[in-house]
Amino acid sequence: MPVETVLGPVDASQLGQTLMHEHIFVRSEPAYVSFPHLWDEERWVAEAVERLREVATLGVRTLVDLTVMGLGRDVRLVRRVAEQVPQLNVIVATGIYIYSDDEMPRAFRTYSADRLAELFVRDIREGIQGTGIRAAVIKCVTDEPGPTPQVEKVLRAAARAHLRTRVPISTHTHSWTRRGLDQQRIFKEEGVDLSRVVIGHSGDTDDYDYLVQLMENGSYIGMDRFGVYPVPAAAHFPTFEKRVEIVAELCRRGYAERMVLSHDASVCIDWFPMEALRVAQPKWHYCHIHQEVLPALRERGVTERQIEQMLVENPRRIFAGG
Repeated sequence: MPVETVLGPVDASQLGQTLMHEHIFVRSEPAYVSFPHLWDEERWVAEAVERLREVATLGVRTLVDLTVMGLGRDVRLVRRVAEQVPQLNVIVATGIYIYSDDEMPRAFRTYSADRLAELFVRDIREGIQGTGIRAAVIKCVTDEPGPTPQVEKVLRAAARAHLRTRVPISTHTHSWTRRGLDQQRIFKEEGVDLSRVVIGHSGDTDDYDYLVQLMENGSYIGMDRFGVYPVPAAAHFPTFEKRVEIVAELCRRGYAERMVLSHDASVCIDWFPMEALRVAQPKWHYCHIHQEVLPALRERGVTERQIEQMLVENPRRIFAGG
């Protein structure tokens, strides 16, 4: 089955090792529309090329960029980067990133779920932002506030676009409040096969009952924030050792077939001063899993077969629909 990438379709069997939840550029959209001089495009494109080449040398063959509206999506920039790293497939997304009702753009607050779904379907079938680059995954969000009316509308739009196009859904969740269960409930109400859904940021919690329930309901879970570790401003995040142990324990319980690995990293995220962020989270980059997480998993008894399952086979099945 072909899967759309920034540089055109590839067969799902050719995706190889895949990082399922990353970003390249995360930008505050209003800032750069009104003050474009704040964005140093040449600097960040060059750095992105370097970062993607680094991870490609480690064996990664596909990176899923889940940057959508609300995160400063610009697929022209992503294509500029991808053209210089042809050995790495870059898959891009459609969807809307909001935590609460007041974050929904005013233009879309009166839209129905069906009308939003039409926008997502257009991105998938015709291309994004007039480029012809087609989305191959739908991104939606439920954070601590839960499925407020506008957030729920986006979830239902994502479900309806999925049913029309069959591309998978990948989510952002607040795992400490078990928001993945809200997402599964809404998707199920809409008729979604939960095996086509990745419940993201699940590795933020060691609530095993919750994680097993998500997987037993049929979904994959994203262990996708490796590199994000406790700092004073975010002391609730698991340590490196805890994140690794959560994955290892679920592998021991036989759930390697329902997990995918990633970092949720980006080359540039303008929510923070980048130099300060790199000091606070020095492991938050695309190479961390291969350089440090996989050796730690092996030390805890995770087999090469299970690693292959999480990095290669599960992503292929998610995109191929099998």
